[in-house]
Amino acid sequence: MNKKCFYLKALSVFPLITLLCCALGNKSAVASEAVTPSTNDSASETLFSNEMIRSDFDVLYQSLLDTHYNPYAYVSKDTLESRYSSLKAQIGNKPYSPLAATKLFQTLVSSLNNGHTEVDFPVSSYLAYAEAGGTLFPLDLAFENGKALIRANYSGNVSISKGSQLLSINNVEINDILSTISPLISAERAYFKLAKLEVLSFPRYYWYAFGESDSYSVKILNEGVVSTHSLSPVSVFEGFEEKKDEVLRAQQLLTFYDNVAYLNPGHFSGDEKQFKAFIDEAFSTINKKRSKALIIDLRYNGGGNDSFSDHMVSYIADAPFKWNATFQLRTSKRLKEDTRERRDLDNPYWQAILKHNAGERYSYEFDEYPPVAQNKRYSGDVYVLVNRHSHSQASVTAAQIQDYGWATLVGEETGDYPTLYASQFQFALPNTGITVKIAKGYIVRVSGSEAEQGVQPDIVIRDHLLDDEDEILDHLLNELSY
Repeated sequence: MNKKCFYLKALSVFPLITLLCCALGNKSAVASEAVTPSTNDSASETLFSNEMIRSDFDVLYQSLLDTHYNPYAYVSKDTLESRYSSLKAQIGNKPYSPLAATKLFQTLVSSLNNGHTEVDFPVSSYLAYAEAGGTLFPLDLAFENGKALIRANYSGNVSISKGSQLLSINNVEINDILSTISPLISAERAYFKLAKLEVLSFPRYYWYAFGESDSYSVKILNEGVVSTHSLSPVSVFEGFEEKKDEVLRAQQLLTFYDNVAYLNPGHFSGDEKQFKAFIDEAFSTINKKRSKALIIDLRYNGGGNDSFSDHMVSYIADAPFKWNATFQLRTSKRLKEDTRERRDLDNPYWQAILKHNAGERYSYEFDEYPPVAQNKRYSGDVYVLVNRHSHSQASVTAAQIQDYGWATLVGEETGDYPTLYASQFQFALPNTGITVKIAKGYIVRVSGSEAEQGVQPDIVIRDHLLDDEDEILDHLLNELSY
């Protein structure tokens, strides 16, 4: 695999949430409408005229209004109109690069404050920049307790220790830097936005927002002492990408701690047949060992499709179940055109889109999912681990299990909401070809709660990204007395 393919794969981990098929639905609904990695531009030096940009900008705005399930869910009509007018007035007369166009469009899209409505990170521009010898800011960050803390140091300056607080870069305070980066990330609230930035990585998004710099002057706070350091940038490939450990690292794993089984199902996406075979074998082994407790780990999980997660849940369920209380969609002229051209018209899910009038909002009912046979079910105590990086379907699944009372949730609040605007629909803008992803659906968690908050764990333990300790798992294991 060449470098370009390798890093396209790496970057598709989170831009994410969506590139892992985090649009929600059942197998027939979501697997077939799962979004694909979008590079959003070519590596060429093609420029877009300001007329092309203005035209696509208008198309984008109208499409947000026409296809999003509720474009005013988190922003007022007046505020959104004002944002549109202000950004359009800034377009000017100069041509736009693909990178600049992507940034402009995403800034408008993020005004909806919806994590599943977005223009992806400009992967091709990033790769072209990297292959031309581009460089990045050499410190990666985690965001905890209102502070920007150094998670990884690629600079070679050993005097900057992990966990130190970054105060400023080139005399610009970190909060001002985050304010500039903020419109480039779609999310419902700051907590989720910073969680997504941890996954997407600060060096990548610092470049996206500010471009390249020959050097960086940083102020660091460590143990009450402020120090200033001059740092050189690092190369994109060798200095950063080849060294970085991705935050979304869920991998299939079954292990045992005495009488406690630990299961990490991995992301709810990929090869569904292999996923289900792994889950089947895992629960067979857990039951043979007569484990008295089971820990299911949904942390650092990018989500995926409910056809994966429901199969796992069926092993702890004691009755038929659903993954939502209500699933609602909004059809549109653009969605109908896409459905006729690209979808399986024998599928009732897609048939419903065509049967309803453009602009109409309607409910779609999914069948209940049956539990496995009783002799295959796990009947011991179940604990589910969550953190701010339990994204999309991982968050929905945690809420589902909690609402049915099938497990005790342990960890920290999820960044994503379990009641959310999702079920993404994507299309390319006519002049630039830049892909836009819009949430055409509204999904309510099993309990029916529409509270604008993440999944709340029953036992709260903060996850610390700055060390090799597993605070949540270790604490839970110490508390269990099996």
